[in-house]
Amino acid sequence: MTANKVKVPSRAGTSGTSAARPKAGKNAVATGTARYERASGTRASKLIDQRIRDLGDWRGETLARMRALILDAHPEMTEEWKWMGTPVWSHHGNVCTGETYKKVVKLTFALGASLPDPARLFNSSLEGNTRRAIDIHEGEQVNARAFKALMKAAVALNGASAKTPVAKRGAKAGAKAGAKAGAKAAVVLLAGGNPQIAKAEGDAPVRAYIAALSGWQRDVAERLDALIVRHAPAVRKAVKWNSPFYGIEGRGWFLSFHVFTRYVKVTFFRATALRPVPAGGTGKDARWIDIPEHDFDETQLAAWVKQASALPGWDAGRPASSAARTSR
Repeated sequence: MTANKVKVPSRAGTSGTSAARPKAGKNAVATGTARYERASGTRASKLIDQRIRDLGDWRGETLARMRALILDAHPEMTEEWKWMGTPVWSHHGNVCTGETYKKVVKLTFALGASLPDPARLFNSSLEGNTRRAIDIHEGEQVNARAFKALMKAAVALNGASAKTPVAKRGAKAGAKAGAKAGAKAAVVLLAGGNPQIAKAEGDAPVRAYIAALSGWQRDVAERLDALIVRHAPAVRKAVKWNSPFYGIEGRGWFLSFHVFTRYVKVTFFRATALRPVPAGGTGKDARWIDIPEHDFDETQLAAWVKQASALPGWDAGRPASSAARTSR
């Protein structure tokens, strides 16, 4: 099914139809630098309008239809534009994102794993302990009543979480993962705003690390974590040396990241085997990239994650002082 026109339900006051236009990329918009900006409210709504018009096919229709359900589910939902051109709907924090790919429209719920889903709408990103997603393919319909109930539950969960300070939520999550110190105190932020999280294995300490961040650093970290899980489904996680680590069981760790004041440093431990080789560093194996606030090439990073997760990584059984220092 290919539509020539797509109806755009909008909060920006620009509802109607528009002829399909050539697309600059799977997540690009015709506004040029809009792909790199962040916006909220009316500006974000206009960018989402433009995204729907630029898609001009079943994906635009699907995104428009799901957007209408999202806005109808809660009158105070805020529309945002983040992460190099991703529609985001938020209320006391991110509720869900709306990503469009060649064969699927993906709605990712930030806290989906904690939501009741009796209609079993979630069919993607089922491996982790935090996110869940709904993948919608061409011709598929989502149960509108069940979806709106899911949205209302997500908003309610965010509202309940908002009553607990972020730092305390992060500390409690770390405590459950074995972080004995500071379980009832605020997480200490080190140089550059990097959280001090006790060494521990599993998703919980990584979630504690991310929860303790704020602003654009948290946005980047959340996006990184979701991208890694999506493209390396068998990934295992840990926090070591105040940095999240990602690896594959039996193959060691392939990636870590660390937060600085003006960028997030993402280190691949066997980067010289990647194509293209990441630009940062001159060591024997490790290389890195620095991600500033408004520059996140998801396509390239996803390709590196896929390659790196298939390679032998850093052996978790050996000392890794050099690799750890590289990630700082």
